[in-house]
Amino acid sequence: MLTRQGSRARALLGVLAAAPLAFAAIKDAESATHASEAARHGIVATYEFQGGAIVQIELGVLSHYSYILRSGGEALIVDPDRDTAFYTEAIEKEGLAIKGVFLTHSHADFIAGHLELVTRAGCPIFQSAASRAGYPIEPLKEGSTFKIGTAVIKAIETPGHTPDGICGAVYAKEGDATPYALLTGDTLFVGSVGRPDLLEGDVSAAWLASRSFDTWHDKLALIGDNVLVLPAHGAGSLCGAHLSDEPSSTIGREKASNPYLKYESKSDFIAAVLADLSEPPGYFAHNARMNREGPPLVNWNAAPAAAAPAEVQADRARRYIADVRAPDAYAAGHIPASVNIGLRGRFETWIGTMAPWGAPLVLLGDTDELGEAVLRLHRVGYKAATLALDAWKAAGLPVASSVQITPADLYAQMQRNEAPVIVDVRLPSEWMGLRIGQVVNLPLNRLAELSAKLDPAQPVVTVCNSAYRSIMAVGVLEGKGFTRAASLAGGSEAWIEAGYPVFGAAAAPSAAQAPSRAIRLADRMSPADLKRTLADLPGTFDLVDIRPPEAFADYSLPQARNVDIVDLMSNPAFLVGQVPLLIVDRDGSLAMQVAGILSQKTTRPIKALHGGMEAFWGETELGRAVRAVPLPAAPAGRAAVGAPPSGPAAAPAAPAAPARKKSAGC
Repeated sequence: MLTRQGSRARALLGVLAAAPLAFAAIKDAESATHASEAARHGIVATYEFQGGAIVQIELGVLSHYSYILRSGGEALIVDPDRDTAFYTEAIEKEGLAIKGVFLTHSHADFIAGHLELVTRAGCPIFQSAASRAGYPIEPLKEGSTFKIGTAVIKAIETPGHTPDGICGAVYAKEGDATPYALLTGDTLFVGSVGRPDLLEGDVSAAWLASRSFDTWHDKLALIGDNVLVLPAHGAGSLCGAHLSDEPSSTIGREKASNPYLKYESKSDFIAAVLADLSEPPGYFAHNARMNREGPPLVNWNAAPAAAAPAEVQADRARRYIADVRAPDAYAAGHIPASVNIGLRGRFETWIGTMAPWGAPLVLLGDTDELGEAVLRLHRVGYKAATLALDAWKAAGLPVASSVQITPADLYAQMQRNEAPVIVDVRLPSEWMGLRIGQVVNLPLNRLAELSAKLDPAQPVVTVCNSAYRSIMAVGVLEGKGFTRAASLAGGSEAWIEAGYPVFGAAAAPSAAQAPSRAIRLADRMSPADLKRTLADLPGTFDLVDIRPPEAFADYSLPQARNVDIVDLMSNPAFLVGQVPLLIVDRDGSLAMQVAGILSQKTTRPIKALHGGMEAFWGETELGRAVRAVPLPAAPAGRAAVGAPPSGPAAAPAAPAAPARKKSAGC
């Protein structure tokens, strides 16, 4: 039995109800975590089995899933983060006793809470015997078991993401032949697998990818199609590429829809896993080392250390100053060359990306903001001193300001041939998919070095999806001597919502060639035309099927790949291509809506199958079958026989081509 908090279906209906141009705003990993709830733990789902349950907990800003397995009054905490208050409060509320912590591997993207919990509960840590842990553990090897209440957890060694990866198969009770669920850690995600390039050591990423291939084919694929898959991360995590935003899956669903698991050739699998990986933040290696050695305990009640303004100014070149306030407050006045890394987004990850590990870190903000910022930085192993802007001003120290240019003002400047240099600070995949004009792509994580290509005296406007990264870029450029750097207010989302034109992979016109605004309409393709095209001109279009994986596995078209509808509508990669994009659904209604929305965002031809798979089956497959069967003559006085049956029989499942998932780049 599954109880879900929140409704992905309701969210999708809300998207489809919006006006197409409004939806055209690009949603990225930052936009998805701007709500304050994303910075707090919350229960995503409760998966109940005989005698117990597994509670899935999400920390949105880290795209992290952890779990509380409860059975018989006992609890096991799986892959907890360092901020353990949520787990202990939930367990106390239920009157449970913590009987262990299970770590699937040494995490790199956050500091784990294993020692915090052990200190509190005196429980063992269940972890791979190959983990090289610097603290006492209950070592697990292939086939090792332990019990929580009546539930049995069996260890499966699953190297791939790391050499010491281990999955926990959860059996409802002793003697069960098939597990209820599989706690996969970073070995297997929904729609992806763990990236193999985060480990610093003696083994190569290709070697680990090879082990990941073996792990799937020799072990996990054989467990049982109905076994629940519960991963440690979801969409937005940098521990893998193209993760789905679904919190759980099954082994059978992953067989049918996970693009990486379609490869029968190990070399193809290795190439696919190593391709399209964004650069990991610099703090990953340090977090992995701290987790392996045993992170020091945190005094969560300690007041943040205050930094003296004069000392900060005297040692300015060595310190990294992160301003955690809202963009408007930062633009109005800030410490020169400080970087605005707001609490509203993936604050932890961006601190770990931008602030050098070991450099004295100073946070600037209001009292409440600073308290939250310090707490959240404990999650990724950073320590920081705090500073208020009023104290800085009172010391008579310099204050800088910056400009946030509106989409209307920037567009007007482009029309007058007076536009500044537009610097798109997103990842190349985002920039190539959709941009607001002729831009220079300098990704934020490399902007400090790449800014040497620009003239610090010239006006520059930085752009990203939501302005979270572009306002950061202004501070980076100030630190490099730029005096006329501005950020596009609201980012590309605000630009598109205002109705200004965007461009795809084709070269964007210059400001002198002011483009006319136009509304593009999606086209429809009939089942007969599609059947002829499949037979006569294969490969001349990109065919995506947005039905659920189960329906796709039951019957699908040749050349089709199963794509999640949310991924299709949010991934800019679908907006570019040399061939038309054809969208297929059950009856054509949803496909036509999606095609209409996407058509407003790209010059790529977008089509929908008229009538969907029902029409294709009825007009081609079913119609052919009926005509091929000799029909008896109709008795006198009765209507002729020939009406089709009420529904098609199940057709053999066609193998799905790999589906392109939403980028996990931040």
